[in-house]
Amino acid sequence: MSADHDDEVAVVGAGLSGCLLAAFLARRGYPVTLYERRPDPRTGRVDRGRSINLALSERGLDALRRIGLDARVMAEALPMRGRMIHPVDGEPQFQAYSAAGDRAINSISRGALNNALLTEAAALPGVQVAFDHRLVDLDPGTGEMIFETPQGKVTATAPVVLGADGAGSAVRGQLLGHGLLRESLDFLDYGYKELTIPPMGGSFALDPEALHIWPRGTSMMIALPNPDRSFTCTLFWPTHGTASFASLGSPAAIERHFAQHYPDLLPLAPNLVDEYLHNPVGVLGTVRCDSWQVNGTVGLLGDAAHAIVPFYGQGANCAFEDVVELDRCLDECADDWSAALPRYQHRRQGNAEAIAQMALANFVEMRDRVASPLFQLSRRVEHTLERALPGRYVSRYELVSFSTTPYAEVRRRVRYQHQVLGAVVGGAAALLAGAVGAALRRRRRG
Repeated sequence: MSADHDDEVAVVGAGLSGCLLAAFLARRGYPVTLYERRPDPRTGRVDRGRSINLALSERGLDALRRIGLDARVMAEALPMRGRMIHPVDGEPQFQAYSAAGDRAINSISRGALNNALLTEAAALPGVQVAFDHRLVDLDPGTGEMIFETPQGKVTATAPVVLGADGAGSAVRGQLLGHGLLRESLDFLDYGYKELTIPPMGGSFALDPEALHIWPRGTSMMIALPNPDRSFTCTLFWPTHGTASFASLGSPAAIERHFAQHYPDLLPLAPNLVDEYLHNPVGVLGTVRCDSWQVNGTVGLLGDAAHAIVPFYGQGANCAFEDVVELDRCLDECADDWSAALPRYQHRRQGNAEAIAQMALANFVEMRDRVASPLFQLSRRVEHTLERALPGRYVSRYELVSFSTTPYAEVRRRVRYQHQVLGAVVGGAAALLAGAVGAALRRRRRG
């Protein structure tokens, strides 16, 4: 832990990245006030159909290890060693994530992780948490903030203000309003809705060591296990058109659709129709902004700077890496925020864009390709190469989920591997064609 600092840091947003950031800063000796627009989530209720389980992998675990929280968090996590593909007809098929089948991503409740991080941060010396504080105004030049609270508007000032308040960030909105950054919001024509598979006879109704996928071409459903032996299912469907959220409105239509496209789900989800009718449809999109910091005094982290779609399970993992990188930059810059925040943006912005693009590509893979025999063959070839060339050939999935290799470097390395593999395969094909041709010529001469 570094020496104590006099300058207070305001962290807006007590979600996953905000709580982790507060813990890191407090351990550096900073006084931190954590502002959250919601009531204390440890005593309130979770909005219906808004949980989206997290797939915690190596990048997130690396951050948790640095504050000694990994063992506590992993006690509530369920390892998933691969994908279980559910076709419309036939038996489910398991696809391991790693060549040896021993590596896993970890299913964990977003709420449980948030509560653990919040409790850890709030217990550290110098950390104060202000709930029911919704940021409505920020002066980036002075650090003055105005919050709406149940008791009326309150004003606070901090030399450093960090926005970790999610994809709809109020801090980013304030910087945008002052003309200090530009943003782009690219929404998919898809939404998500959650359903539940309860325990069956006190046990998991499906294999708990897999992330279950129902790929259906232009749509899909996934299911992640929970410690109470239930599964949280998430539908990713088009928002409009046929076979979309907009096209199913009656209980009979819902049952018919699921009976046709998800026949193995109906017996496992007795509350399916009620949950489908009453759980909300969430939006999916990518948030980008050209600047993540202003004057070394106001900064953005996590979804506030770079929200991505959830199809690589990297949203929280990527946000946690932001915190680790900012902490590293503060070390390198001797806690000079005016130098550390620009350095943090420089190092992370390209990586955030790389995982944003990979997450979009993985959506196509999950909904369209995982069930195809050609894709399954390509995965077997990849795993064979990983076993034959350990450390030299590593799949994109392993690099993203089971290492802390920067996302941008993952893209470069995988592109190079594919070029080499293509050249090898092309060369082998040419040699084989030459050998066959020579044999045919000898036969003709004979």
